[in-house]
Amino acid sequence: MKAIKFAAAAVMSFAAVSAQAGTLDDVKARGELNCVVSTGLVGFAAPDADGKWAGFDVDFCRAVAAAVLGDADKVKFVPSTGKTRFTLLNSGEGDILFRNTTETMSRDADLKLSFLPVNYYDGQGFMVPKALGVASAKDLDGASICIQTGTTTELNLADFFRINNISYEPVPIETNEEAKTNYLAERCDVYTTDASGLAATRAAFEAPDDHVLLPEIISKEPLGGAVRHGDDQWADIGKWVVNALISAEEAGITMDNVAELGKAAGDNPTVNRMLGTEGDFGSMIGLDAQWAMRAIMAVGNYGEIFDRHIGPDTAIALQRGLNAQWKDGGILYSAPIR
Repeated sequence: MKAIKFAAAAVMSFAAVSAQAGTLDDVKARGELNCVVSTGLVGFAAPDADGKWAGFDVDFCRAVAAAVLGDADKVKFVPSTGKTRFTLLNSGEGDILFRNTTETMSRDADLKLSFLPVNYYDGQGFMVPKALGVASAKDLDGASICIQTGTTTELNLADFFRINNISYEPVPIETNEEAKTNYLAERCDVYTTDASGLAATRAAFEAPDDHVLLPEIISKEPLGGAVRHGDDQWADIGKWVVNALISAEEAGITMDNVAELGKAAGDNPTVNRMLGTEGDFGSMIGLDAQWAMRAIMAVGNYGEIFDRHIGPDTAIALQRGLNAQWKDGGILYSAPIR
């Protein structure tokens, strides 16, 4: 009887793993990529008045769709909160997640997520009304703080206040929009989340200059996409699409010149391998030779994505900082396609 039970359990375990495999085939058969994003964070992922999604994270979804399906518009965006994002992904309602998500050991090993390369290096900060007269997060003893539940932000906040022997009153919220509403209504003194999210939120205020970001960054937040454990091919596709967009910027491949560069092999072997005119790298991940060319043609390289949605010339006005290419003083670089 024990042997039968063991065999049955083994079959069930194998079936569970098998059920997670084959995402590429599922996406192709469906003709659409289901991409888990936030419920709305301007600059990263937000729908406009017509329901069309745009933003930094959205473009990574669109790049994967272009690589896999040949059409960047073949994406269904699945809005999620900090609490629901992993459930939506692991239940199969989403094929891939791009949603300001920090890679952690527990999310990898316990929640069974395979993280893609970091596409934004961030850290947790604090936003307060200028009228509050606060110059440092260490001056927030007794403050009420809006914080999204189910996030690393919630844990980092507890650690910071414990280390500094000060207290706070948490005001739990589910979405960035809820945080914005509560903060502006003065139901909380402070809003804390990733610094990029604070900049995006402040940019949408009617009077953004009335609010300040405090100088402290209290955590490291390597943000990136994720897929479910159990499907290495699909994880490889997500990984190498992100890498290709980062590498394209370094190699000078842009949305405007990629088609011309991809017509025939040139003098740069890095460009040739990326655009499919040299080697056979697409077949290694179950795609054709022009997978990267389609992704770049659809959304541009990493720098173009950054500048278009969150860069210095946008309302959010983020500097590249750590997210600059390594040769420009940042820490961003891709594993080589070779």
